Amino acid sequence: MSKSSRRLLALSILAASLVAGCGGGGGGGGSAGGDTTTGSTGGTTGGTTGGSTGGSTGGTTGGSGGTTTGGSTGGGTTTGGTTAAASTWTSVKFGGGGYVTGLVFHPTTANLLYARTDIGGAYRWNPTTSSWTPITDGLGFGAAEGRFHGIESLAVDPNNDQLVYMATGMYTFEGNGRLYLSSDRGDHWTHVDLPFALGGNNPGRAIGERLVVDPNKPSTLFCGSRQAGLWKSTDSGQTWSQVTSLSSVTMTADQVKAAGGSGMGVGVVVYDTGTKGSGTATQTVYAAINPDYVNAAGLASSLYRTTDGGATWKPVTTPVSGYHIPHMVRAADGMFYVVFTKDTGPGAGGPGRLYKFDGTTWTLLKSEDPNGGTNFGLGGVSVQGSGATTRIALGVTNSWGNWNGQQIVQLSDDAGKTWREIEAMTPGETASGWVDDVEIDPSDRDHILHVHGGGVIETKNASAATPTWKGTVEGIEETATLALVTPPAGATYKFVNSAGDVGTWVDTDLTKTPTLSPGLGWSNGNSADMAWADPLYIAATGVINSTGAATGYSSGDGGKTWTTFATLPAGAKENTGGEGGIVVTSRNNAVWAPANSVPSYTTNNGASWTATNLPALTVVGQGWGRGYRLAADRKNPNKVYAYDSGGASWSNLPGKVYVSTDGGHSFSLSAGSVSANLAPNGWWSTSMAVNPNAEGDLWVADGNAVYHSTDSGASWAKVGNFATANGVAGASLIALGKAAAGAGYSAAVYVVGVVNGVWGVYRSDDAGTTWTRFNDDAHQFGGIGVMAADQNTYGRIYVSGTGRGLLYSN
Repeated sequence: MSKSSRRLLALSILAASLVAGCGGGGGGGGSAGGDTTTGSTGGTTGGTTGGSTGGSTGGTTGGSGGTTTGGSTGGGTTTGGTTAAASTWTSVKFGGGGYVTGLVFHPTTANLLYARTDIGGAYRWNPTTSSWTPITDGLGFGAAEGRFHGIESLAVDPNNDQLVYMATGMYTFEGNGRLYLSSDRGDHWTHVDLPFALGGNNPGRAIGERLVVDPNKPSTLFCGSRQAGLWKSTDSGQTWSQVTSLSSVTMTADQVKAAGGSGMGVGVVVYDTGTKGSGTATQTVYAAINPDYVNAAGLASSLYRTTDGGATWKPVTTPVSGYHIPHMVRAADGMFYVVFTKDTGPGAGGPGRLYKFDGTTWTLLKSEDPNGGTNFGLGGVSVQGSGATTRIALGVTNSWGNWNGQQIVQLSDDAGKTWREIEAMTPGETASGWVDDVEIDPSDRDHILHVHGGGVIETKNASAATPTWKGTVEGIEETATLALVTPPAGATYKFVNSAGDVGTWVDTDLTKTPTLSPGLGWSNGNSADMAWADPLYIAATGVINSTGAATGYSSGDGGKTWTTFATLPAGAKENTGGEGGIVVTSRNNAVWAPANSVPSYTTNNGASWTATNLPALTVVGQGWGRGYRLAADRKNPNKVYAYDSGGASWSNLPGKVYVSTDGGHSFSLSAGSVSANLAPNGWWSTSMAVNPNAEGDLWVADGNAVYHSTDSGASWAKVGNFATANGVAGASLIALGKAAAGAGYSAAVYVVGVVNGVWGVYRSDDAGTTWTRFNDDAHQFGGIGVMAADQNTYGRIYVSGTGRGLLYSN
């Protein structure tokens, strides 16, 4: 199984908001994002069913962790004006919706539990509210920090329950990772740049834990890298050195490519100790090494052991060769339980084996063999107790569905002699497929949790003959919104959410999981729009991820029922990326701009399409998607605007705006946009919006700055002092919402960008004369990839962070 398209598309949104020197990273994200087949079967249940079902039954109020109170307006970052910043930010309820890659309990403090995700940062469990609190929303400089919301590994200090560490980096191709350190359970962080790459959203991202703290001398940490072997710190993570006594090899680019493009490397580190706080470093440590690094480094085994604190290492003869070791755990009696699985995961295919190991002898406990009629793998393993009554919980991966005889979580209460299934065909929910980490609560042996493609699921009565399982995703919001549009004031819904993996949703209640959707299963919603004078009519575009087929669809009743377009416009079938969109001028009348294509219009609800006269788009780089942004004038539906951003910062193709006065059938170039010399930038780092309260009132964020036209694009004025800083787009998103009472301009304007070197969301109530920062440093969400403003409530905007679902301001 490889990365899902939802997460790759989320990366393309946020990575491409980094301009001026970071275009390569954005290009990589865009290229991968276009590959809508990479999610494999995992997304069907994990991304969609697991997410929505887990959310609807897992609780009632989304995002309790996201309701932290913001404070100031950014301290010295305003350029004038007195408008207030958002007082709080709250998660829009969906419920899970993404892949949680690991769970880490503190071994001695009850109910202290952390969850790491592949693109959405990390969470801490709040037992008082029975919900998850996001702990990475305040990391750093907006979009520049987005890639560090991919959490490769997480570690706690067994001696101090306030200390927590995160090894972060979303993709290895983006460069070296970071170590984040917190002394207050993740409420605040500092960071150290690491000398090796990490891949929290690369294949094998649930393998681990790679990062561990020595229980006896917690200033000593080990971290297994994907490409450069094992690393050690003796100063609480401040500095790191490669453990050359194990291997000094760093995989070459060809070796990484041959291994799948990211490297698996050293995946698991385990201390062999039952003590803590002795002050003397633990001497016996195991390192599990994946096949790619075994081969690249010329190692003799997939498991090595040191008995002198890492000074020397010797291979351990294993009963299986050429397999991955996704998890290895130590029981209280010193027995190790080791999983061997052929594939990398998520949802690794088999064959798989579980052995126990006493330091000398291996004993086979469980086998998932394709010769026996399955190709199940094994993922997570957790133990409690010791000796003959050791409880073992074992995750079975790649076993999709819920049927009699199915295996999802296997439980043994006799150290692996006998097994029984405790999740399949039991009351409540089930979540099969990506059972890549399983944890038995150290303080409650009947409380067992595991990760899956839609979040986390748990049982609190594991010893029962038929345990009851339930999603526990309250506060975890990991959907990746690709496009968002709000309707006029008074509509029956809040917005239309076009999201990766989980498709298109019409949201009527921010506190409940949405139910209005075309029901396309595992799909990407790429864009949507509604008729402003008739908002019950909605048109949307997307792609069916299982087949890669493009699709368009409409609803005439506000999302209750849907009809698929009978035909597709030219270019839509071949170009299913998100660099494009659809706008509606009136019921049954729409203009669709597929990625890398000339837009077309329909006058009969998609029964047929006719190409516009907009120029064809030249390719600016391999894998770098390009497209027209469209906007329909809300006061005069005969006017439609098209914006070509040039495709990339290095394309030497300045941005241009085109104007149609016949409902988007034909367009003319705005000479004023040429004179304005709009910067060339990537599609994802630019934006266009109209003021719905005034005809011809048009705004563009060209990636560097903000421009405003009040005459339908004939002339343009640069407004504000937005400017690129630290490689982050000076102005990447713009949205217009309900105006402040008594304001001189008919809309509140919101821009995501950088002012005076400070990234954030900025608001203007006077058409751009003055701007005030609207968010604060505690609410940055790893950058914002999508933004829309509410037409009913002044001061309310909807934003998507890096894998953080949707949030709204209060």
